[in-house]
Amino acid sequence: MEQIITWLQVNWLELFGTVAALAYLYFSIKQKIWLWPLGILTSLVYVFIFFNAKFYADAGLNFYYVIISIYGWYFWMNRKSNSKSESIPIKQTDKRLALQLTAASIVVFILIAFILKNYTDSTVPYGDAFTTSLSIIATWMLAKKILEQWLVWIVVDAVSMLLYIYKDLQITAVLFLVYTALAVYGYFEWKKSLAQTKPAYDN
Repeated sequence: MEQIITWLQVNWLELFGTVAALAYLYFSIKQKIWLWPLGILTSLVYVFIFFNAKFYADAGLNFYYVIISIYGWYFWMNRKSNSKSESIPIKQTDKRLALQLTAASIVVFILIAFILKNYTDSTVPYGDAFTTSLSIIATWMLAKKILEQWLVWIVVDAVSMLLYIYKDLQITAVLFLVYTALAVYGYFEWKKSLAQTKPAYDN
Protein backbone atom coordinates (compact mmCIF):
# COMPACT_ATOMS: atom_id res chain seq x y z
CA MET A 1 0.00 0.00 0.00
CA GLU A 2 2.84 2.34 0.89
CA GLN A 3 4.47 1.67 -2.47
CA ILE A 4 1.22 2.53 -4.26
CA ILE A 5 0.94 5.82 -2.35
CA THR A 6 4.56 6.66 -3.14
CA TRP A 7 4.00 5.84 -6.80
CA LEU A 8 0.90 8.06 -6.93
CA GLN A 9 2.80 10.91 -5.29
CA VAL A 10 5.52 10.69 -7.92
CA ASN A 11 3.28 10.10 -10.94
CA TRP A 12 0.05 11.92 -10.05
CA LEU A 13 0.46 14.60 -12.72
CA GLU A 14 1.06 12.09 -15.50
CA LEU A 15 -1.91 10.05 -14.26
CA PHE A 16 -4.14 13.14 -14.22
CA GLY A 17 -3.00 14.03 -17.74
CA THR A 18 -3.80 10.51 -18.88
CA VAL A 19 -7.36 10.62 -17.52
CA ALA A 20 -7.97 14.09 -19.00
CA ALA A 21 -6.54 12.99 -22.34
CA LEU A 22 -8.84 9.97 -22.48
CA ALA A 23 -11.83 12.19 -21.78
CA TYR A 24 -10.61 14.50 -24.57
CA LEU A 25 -10.44 11.61 -27.02
CA TYR A 26 -13.91 10.38 -26.01
CA PHE A 27 -15.40 13.80 -26.78
CA SER A 28 -13.45 13.88 -30.07
CA ILE A 29 -14.99 10.59 -31.18
CA LYS A 30 -18.45 11.74 -30.12
CA GLN A 31 -17.96 15.11 -31.87
CA LYS A 32 -18.67 17.04 -28.67
CA ILE A 33 -17.40 20.58 -28.31
CA TRP A 34 -16.16 19.84 -24.78
CA LEU A 35 -13.09 18.26 -26.36
CA TRP A 36 -11.57 21.72 -26.81
CA PRO A 37 -11.49 22.97 -23.19
CA LEU A 38 -10.26 19.52 -22.18
CA GLY A 39 -7.64 19.80 -24.90
CA ILE A 40 -6.39 23.04 -23.38
CA LEU A 41 -6.17 21.51 -19.90
CA THR A 42 -4.46 18.32 -21.10
CA SER A 43 -1.97 20.23 -23.22
CA LEU A 44 -0.87 22.45 -20.33
CA VAL A 45 -0.24 19.35 -18.19
CA TYR A 46 1.82 17.66 -20.88
CA VAL A 47 3.93 20.76 -21.52
CA PHE A 48 5.39 20.19 -18.07
CA ILE A 49 5.65 16.39 -18.40
CA PHE A 50 7.36 16.40 -21.79
CA PHE A 51 9.77 19.20 -20.92
CA ASN A 52 11.00 17.24 -17.90
CA ALA A 53 11.42 14.13 -20.10
CA LYS A 54 13.39 16.19 -22.66
CA PHE A 55 10.73 15.73 -25.34
CA TYR A 56 11.21 19.36 -26.32
CA ALA A 57 9.31 19.19 -29.60
CA ASP A 58 6.37 17.53 -27.86
CA ALA A 59 6.45 20.18 -25.14
CA GLY A 60 6.38 22.88 -27.80
CA LEU A 61 3.68 20.96 -29.65
CA ASN A 62 1.44 21.19 -26.62
CA PHE A 63 1.73 24.98 -26.68
CA TYR A 64 0.46 24.72 -30.25
CA TYR A 65 -2.35 22.45 -29.01
CA VAL A 66 -3.49 25.18 -26.62
CA ILE A 67 -3.68 27.68 -29.49
CA ILE A 68 -5.38 25.30 -31.94
CA SER A 69 -7.82 24.21 -29.22
CA ILE A 70 -8.89 27.82 -28.78
CA TYR A 71 -9.28 28.09 -32.56
CA GLY A 72 -11.14 24.79 -32.81
CA TRP A 73 -13.45 25.77 -29.96
CA TYR A 74 -14.29 29.06 -31.71
CA PHE A 75 -14.63 27.41 -35.14
CA TRP A 76 -16.96 24.66 -33.91
CA MET A 77 -19.11 27.11 -31.94
CA ASN A 78 -19.31 29.56 -34.82
CA ARG A 79 -20.16 26.92 -37.45
CA LYS A 80 -22.66 25.24 -35.14
CA SER A 81 -24.48 28.53 -34.46
CA ASN A 82 -24.87 29.06 -38.21
CA SER A 83 -26.17 25.54 -38.83
CA LYS A 84 -29.53 23.93 -38.12
CA SER A 85 -27.84 20.61 -37.29
CA GLU A 86 -26.57 19.70 -33.83
CA SER A 87 -22.96 19.68 -34.97
CA ILE A 88 -20.88 20.83 -37.92
CA PRO A 89 -20.54 18.23 -40.70
CA ILE A 90 -17.60 15.87 -41.11
CA LYS A 91 -15.61 16.45 -44.30
CA GLN A 92 -13.20 14.42 -46.40
CA THR A 93 -9.96 15.70 -47.82
CA ASP A 94 -9.27 15.76 -51.55
CA LYS A 95 -6.07 14.94 -53.42
CA ARG A 96 -4.96 18.57 -53.60
CA LEU A 97 -5.29 19.15 -49.87
CA ALA A 98 -3.71 15.77 -49.11
CA LEU A 99 -0.64 16.76 -51.12
CA GLN A 100 -0.51 20.16 -49.41
CA LEU A 101 -0.71 18.61 -45.97
CA THR A 102 1.94 16.00 -46.84
CA ALA A 103 4.29 18.71 -48.10
CA ALA A 104 3.66 20.82 -45.00
CA SER A 105 4.37 17.90 -42.67
CA ILE A 106 7.67 17.16 -44.46
CA VAL A 107 8.80 20.77 -44.18
CA VAL A 108 7.85 20.94 -40.50
CA PHE A 109 9.59 17.61 -39.83
CA ILE A 110 12.85 18.78 -41.41
CA LEU A 111 12.76 22.07 -39.49
CA ILE A 112 12.01 20.47 -36.11
CA ALA A 113 14.53 17.66 -36.60
CA PHE A 114 17.25 20.19 -37.48
CA ILE A 115 16.53 22.25 -34.35
CA LEU A 116 16.38 19.23 -32.05
CA LYS A 117 19.52 17.66 -33.51
CA ASN A 118 21.65 20.78 -33.39
CA TYR A 119 20.32 22.92 -30.56
CA THR A 120 18.96 20.56 -27.88
CA ASP A 121 20.03 17.48 -25.94
CA SER A 122 17.07 15.46 -27.23
CA THR A 123 17.84 11.74 -27.34
CA VAL A 124 15.16 11.03 -29.95
CA PRO A 125 15.25 14.04 -32.31
CA TYR A 126 13.93 12.32 -35.42
CA GLY A 127 11.19 10.36 -33.67
CA ASP A 128 10.13 13.45 -31.74
CA ALA A 129 10.13 15.54 -34.92
CA PHE A 130 8.14 12.91 -36.81
CA THR A 131 5.32 12.66 -34.30
CA THR A 132 5.30 16.41 -33.72
CA SER A 133 5.04 17.36 -37.39
CA LEU A 134 2.19 14.90 -38.02
CA SER A 135 0.42 15.96 -34.83
CA ILE A 136 0.42 19.59 -35.96
CA ILE A 137 -1.26 18.58 -39.21
CA ALA A 138 -3.71 16.17 -37.55
CA THR A 139 -4.85 18.72 -34.96
CA TRP A 140 -5.56 21.28 -37.68
CA MET A 141 -7.56 18.61 -39.51
CA LEU A 142 -9.51 17.90 -36.31
CA ALA A 143 -10.33 21.59 -35.95
CA LYS A 144 -11.67 21.51 -39.52
CA LYS A 145 -13.42 18.21 -38.74
CA ILE A 146 -11.76 16.22 -41.55
CA LEU A 147 -12.26 12.45 -41.40
CA GLU A 148 -8.72 11.46 -42.37
CA GLN A 149 -7.25 13.10 -39.27
CA TRP A 150 -7.92 9.78 -37.52
CA LEU A 151 -5.60 7.96 -39.95
CA VAL A 152 -2.82 10.39 -39.14
CA TRP A 153 -3.43 9.94 -35.42
CA ILE A 154 -3.16 6.16 -35.73
CA VAL A 155 0.38 6.55 -37.04
CA VAL A 156 1.29 9.26 -34.52
CA ASP A 157 -0.08 7.35 -31.54
CA ALA A 158 1.59 4.05 -32.44
CA VAL A 159 5.01 5.66 -32.96
CA SER A 160 4.60 7.82 -29.84
CA MET A 161 3.85 4.74 -27.75
CA LEU A 162 7.19 3.21 -28.75
CA LEU A 163 9.03 6.45 -27.99
CA TYR A 164 7.47 6.74 -24.53
CA ILE A 165 8.38 3.14 -23.71
CA TYR A 166 11.95 4.01 -24.66
CA LYS A 167 11.87 7.10 -22.42
CA ASP A 168 10.39 5.14 -19.48
CA LEU A 169 7.05 7.00 -19.47
CA GLN A 170 5.02 3.86 -18.89
CA ILE A 171 1.72 5.53 -18.02
CA THR A 172 1.85 7.72 -21.11
CA ALA A 173 2.86 4.70 -23.22
CA VAL A 174 -0.24 2.85 -22.05
CA LEU A 175 -2.29 5.96 -22.82
CA PHE A 176 -0.99 6.01 -26.38
CA LEU A 177 -1.69 2.30 -26.81
CA VAL A 178 -5.28 3.08 -25.91
CA TYR A 179 -5.12 6.15 -28.17
CA THR A 180 -4.09 3.98 -31.11
CA ALA A 181 -7.03 1.62 -30.61
CA LEU A 182 -9.47 4.49 -30.08
CA ALA A 183 -8.18 6.32 -33.15
CA VAL A 184 -9.11 3.26 -35.21
CA TYR A 185 -12.53 3.25 -33.54
CA GLY A 186 -12.88 7.00 -34.06
CA TYR A 187 -12.15 6.68 -37.76
CA PHE A 188 -14.94 4.16 -38.30
CA GLU A 189 -17.35 6.11 -36.09
CA TRP A 190 -16.76 9.31 -38.07
CA LYS A 191 -16.93 7.39 -41.34
CA LYS A 192 -20.30 5.96 -40.29
CA SER A 193 -21.52 9.43 -39.35
CA LEU A 194 -20.29 10.83 -42.67
CA ALA A 195 -22.19 8.13 -44.58
CA GLN A 196 -25.40 9.35 -42.97
CA THR A 197 -24.93 12.86 -44.33
CA LYS A 198 -24.10 14.35 -47.69
CA PRO A 199 -20.31 14.62 -48.03
CA ALA A 200 -18.99 18.13 -48.46
CA TYR A 201 -15.64 19.83 -48.22
CA ASP A 202 -14.72 23.46 -47.95
CA ASN A 203 -11.49 25.18 -47.05
